[in-house]
Amino acid sequence: MLRILGFLFLLLFTAFNAQTSISEDLIIGKKITLDSKILNEKRTLNIYLPQTYDKTKSYPVIYILDGSMNEDFLHLVGLQQFFSMQFKMPDFIIVGIANVDRKRDFTFHTDLKDLQKDYPTTGHSDKFIEFVEKELQPFINKNYKTDKTKYIIGQSLGGLLATEILLNKPELFTHYFIISPSLWWDDESLLNKANSLLSSQKDEERFVYVSVGKNEHKTMVKDADSLFQVLKNSGKKKLKLEYNLMQDDNHATILHRSVYEGFLKLYPSSD
Repeated sequence: MLRILGFLFLLLFTAFNAQTSISEDLIIGKKITLDSKILNEKRTLNIYLPQTYDKTKSYPVIYILDGSMNEDFLHLVGLQQFFSMQFKMPDFIIVGIANVDRKRDFTFHTDLKDLQKDYPTTGHSDKFIEFVEKELQPFINKNYKTDKTKYIIGQSLGGLLATEILLNKPELFTHYFIISPSLWWDDESLLNKANSLLSSQKDEERFVYVSVGKNEHKTMVKDADSLFQVLKNSGKKKLKLEYNLMQDDNHATILHRSVYEGFLKLYPSSD
């Protein structure tokens, strides 16, 4: 009898321990709501700090357009972590700017009726850029230890916005990742003004990476190449350029692999 009771006790003890587990939240960053007076709305920021974040040190910052949790924030954070581990990329603070209305925020004004019809809220990139300059970057610099290195990553309409900033407010960022930019917007008016806008800029250290998928719309490919050629022929000796026509990618697949290739240009393998 004692042997049977002992066996039953052992069986119950084993079953109990097999079902016992410890659960805790897996946290990779902070979600912060910034009350923007310029945009007259609350904006969500997804912020990643390096695991070894040290308040006595200063860190470069990556700003991600389309930076919502269900957009590009998570997989680009993982990509940067990978490069920090494998390719000696320094630790970065990463700021994902969650979208409210990207068609409104990432496009400048157009008088074209078809675009006004398809994009009824369009044409307020000037306000969004002002938000980045006067509210977002000062907030990040005030609350975190940052250095002067600032990346912006934007694809499609986000690439259009990144190009607009590069041409009109280049000092806002030191590194521009312009991926599949929608330079067709407003009959390519920004692209047509690019040469004159660049000619008035100071020759300062800046890195610009332009990429597009070979399997994207032919206008997208043509415009990305044209942007690179204008930058290449701008006479800016301190402007470092990379162009990547990605052979196997389309508009839906390009972003992750393109950023990988861009990081690899900056932080090549030491092997």
